[in-house]
Amino acid sequence: MPLATPQRAAIDIMPATPFDDFRSLLAALPPADEAAESKVRMLFARADKPKASLGRIEDVAAWLAAWSGRAPPAINRPLVAIFAGNHGAVRHGISPRPVAATANVVELCAAGGAAINQVCIANDLGLKVFDLALDIPTGDIAEEAAFDQRGCVATMAFGMEAVAGGADLLCLGDLGVGNSTIAAALCAALFGGQGADWVGPGSGADDAMIALKADVVDRALAFHGSSLGDPLEALRRVGGREFAAICGAILAARMQKIPVLLDGFAATAAAAVLHKANPVALDHCLLASLSPEPGHAKAAGLLGLRPLLDLGISHEEGVGAALAAGIVKAAALTSSGMAAAIRR
Repeated sequence: MPLATPQRAAIDIMPATPFDDFRSLLAALPPADEAAESKVRMLFARADKPKASLGRIEDVAAWLAAWSGRAPPAINRPLVAIFAGNHGAVRHGISPRPVAATANVVELCAAGGAAINQVCIANDLGLKVFDLALDIPTGDIAEEAAFDQRGCVATMAFGMEAVAGGADLLCLGDLGVGNSTIAAALCAALFGGQGADWVGPGSGADDAMIALKADVVDRALAFHGSSLGDPLEALRRVGGREFAAICGAILAARMQKIPVLLDGFAATAAAAVLHKANPVALDHCLLASLSPEPGHAKAAGLLGLRPLLDLGISHEEGVGAALAAGIVKAAALTSSGMAAAIRR
């Protein structure tokens, strides 16, 4: 009798990619501390005041408790982190400002003369500004990927380091000439539509420049095609360094139980990448304010983010988040102060 020939099992091994570690993180995000959230809501219910009379302040305090794990919550080390990047697509004339303006604002922040410096002083916030290789703009997204996978992953990992020194509230902002066009391209890749559905005036663009911005977005969508179906691929193809770093910072904050305030179109577009990868990835985030960019309001609506402030702020630097941090700090103090009064 002939010996049976052993059959080799077919094993389909997917090649590892640089994004795998981030995919693993996104698949295993820590949940909210529901007990802490309930404790804060019960505290407000027991307080000597009309029911829900503090409006969203009560919701903000409960959100802080849920995502910090402390009830009542406390904010002792708030941090504003601003990521600055430059973009090759600026060569198409999509911004009235020169590329050098990004570095100029970074230097102004370092000298203490920017708007964000003053708001941080007013609200007692820490500030870090990260220069993401401003002298080497990312690729022109209309004709090539913004950067390769390893470069994107390295930038995301760098963004995670924003909270390495410790923080209990993270306010995220951005700097980057032309990045409202990049945000529009990323949102179009993630949510669908054409350039005209997402672009806006940015930093003072006229109608002709807005048309240029829409054309760049449409060219990028056509060039990258079906590769944009994966959110992390969309980030590295039509995003930018500040977008990747913000994604990393949001993820690091989630893993370390740090609530997050988002500010601006670019930060919201970056956050949308994580939401597309996992719909609960932004539950620890609140939107500080809406910019006048029409695409920002559209993206916020699709993400279910309701802004805390409505001040018409189009300024970069995370100013909206820093202003909203004052409200969040007040919500934390309100809950802790009322808890102390109840105990007495």
